[in-house]
Amino acid sequence: MSTYNIPLPDGFILGAAASAWQTEGWSGKKPGQDSYLDAWYTNDRHVWHNGYGPAVATDFINRFREDVALMKAAGLTHYRTSINWSRFLTDYENAVVDEEYAAYYDQLIDEMQRNGIEPMLCLEHYELPAQLLEQYGGWQSKHVVELFIRYAAQVFARYAGKVTRWFVFNEPIVVQTRVYLDALRWPYEQNTHKWMQWNHHKNLATAKVVQLFRQQGYAGTVGTILNPEVTYPRSSAAHDVKAAKIYDLFYNRVFLDPAIKGEYPVELVQLLEKHQVQWEVTSEELAIIAANTVDEVGLNLYYPHRVKAPSRAWHPETPFHPAYYYEHFELPGRRMNTSRGWEIQPCIIYDMAQRMKEEYGNLPWFVAESGMGIENEARFKDAQGEIQDDYRIAFIAEHLYQAVRAREAGSNCQGYMLWAFTDNVSPMNAFKNRYGLIEIDLDNQRQRRMKKSAHWFRQLRDNQQLTVNIDDEMK
Repeated sequence: MSTYNIPLPDGFILGAAASAWQTEGWSGKKPGQDSYLDAWYTNDRHVWHNGYGPAVATDFINRFREDVALMKAAGLTHYRTSINWSRFLTDYENAVVDEEYAAYYDQLIDEMQRNGIEPMLCLEHYELPAQLLEQYGGWQSKHVVELFIRYAAQVFARYAGKVTRWFVFNEPIVVQTRVYLDALRWPYEQNTHKWMQWNHHKNLATAKVVQLFRQQGYAGTVGTILNPEVTYPRSSAAHDVKAAKIYDLFYNRVFLDPAIKGEYPVELVQLLEKHQVQWEVTSEELAIIAANTVDEVGLNLYYPHRVKAPSRAWHPETPFHPAYYYEHFELPGRRMNTSRGWEIQPCIIYDMAQRMKEEYGNLPWFVAESGMGIENEARFKDAQGEIQDDYRIAFIAEHLYQAVRAREAGSNCQGYMLWAFTDNVSPMNAFKNRYGLIEIDLDNQRQRRMKKSAHWFRQLRDNQQLTVNIDDEMK
């Protein structure tokens, strides 16, 4: 183990992220403005830890000035959140803006900029209007793609003069994977055809938003935020390598390639045809995707994924699932976050950075989410009531080191952003595991308190130098 003192690159982002639905709460929400997450919570509340969900969240919508002051105190250079599509409009067909909700974002953006924090805005972070899911099947419908573009046009018209960093989606693969591929979330339907149709329509929507942004001549950039699962085969044997390659096709390249290269991988399309996965795509849609690739990507990187070749036969009556080609593999002796059940391996950032450089044209990118969720953090409070989260400081330092190391190796890495700024509600997990630099005390009117990591992050930003302990085998 060695200690390194490493200067941060000039202009390197040191930010944090959250979403509208995970922070704002329902205060002021009008009838008919439920999102998919709201509908899931309403219909299936028992699966959310202690029944806590988006209804109150952190009440950011009423306390954003207090929270922006804490962002400044914690040293954030950037903050990324979403605009809640389901709340921004009162009429989804005609894109009628809810002026009350839109005014809240006017105030939030102004408050952030007054405090020297650059806003990054995402157009969809799982906030598909529930009405569109019920009426059209959500992203199953090409009409919903068009409604999304109408929504985006209204958002850009209102805020593009203030905000210059835009992102179409956050983790566009997640909802349909949990619902239609794995049937783990409401409304629990295993349907690979719908899964791929949602994928395609989100890729198409990304390209159409990019096209709109450029046609209108707005200043700034438009990208998307993906969650590539950095995947390692169990061994160098051909069958394990093949399993990892196919896993990568279905969970990573299905969005990386259209967004950055403007095309679907040929191997993916061939496998979908082989297994008779039905999805509607036209040559005109593929041309739009090809002509409107993103300016940058944010990459959410938490833990590695390890797979091996399958050792059991696939049940012939089971609908096709990519797991036909792989099984998950747990590395013996792996370092773990036992609260979350995730392996800790900071090198995923460097390895993904190398891939961005070698396979994706060294497009500008940044770590859009990285963080450590810990259960029952109150046990780490000192006598003054401050959480001494040294484990989080070590986690951030090790992962940030890999981002800086990647930048030094020539990858176009623009920065590192945390999940999350404050503790916040997550799907099903609710507040069980805490990720924030700032504690949210649910038992005391959601009082905010800076954790030790928040003070450390501020010093990091002020000093522009990272001090980190690194295992010499991992440097």
